[in-house]
Amino acid sequence: MIKSIFSSIISQEEKEVKINSIEFQILSFTNRIRRITSHLKLHKKDFLSQRGLRKILGKRQRLLGYLSKKNEVRYKKVINQLGIRELKTR
Repeated sequence: MIKSIFSSIISQEEKEVKINSIEFQILSFTNRIRRITSHLKLHKKDFLSQRGLRKILGKRQRLLGYLSKKNEVRYKKVINQLGIRELKTR
C-alpha cells in the first residue's frame, strides 16, 4: 500500500514537471491560437476573440524569447516541431 501511494506521488510530480515546462506551455498556447484562428475565419467581427488571440500571441512570443535566450537547441526543436516562424531579432 505504501509503495502504490509513493508511485502515484512520483507520477503526479512528473506530470506537473511536464505541464510546467516551457515547451508544454508553448504547445498549449499554439493549440489555443489555432483554435481561435479557425473560429475567427467563421466569425470575422468577433473582436473580443481577436483581443484574446493577440494576448495569447504575446504570451507565446515572450516564452519563445525566453527559451531562445536560455537554450537555443530546445528553441529550435520546438520551432521545428510546431511549425512556427522564428522570432525577429532587433
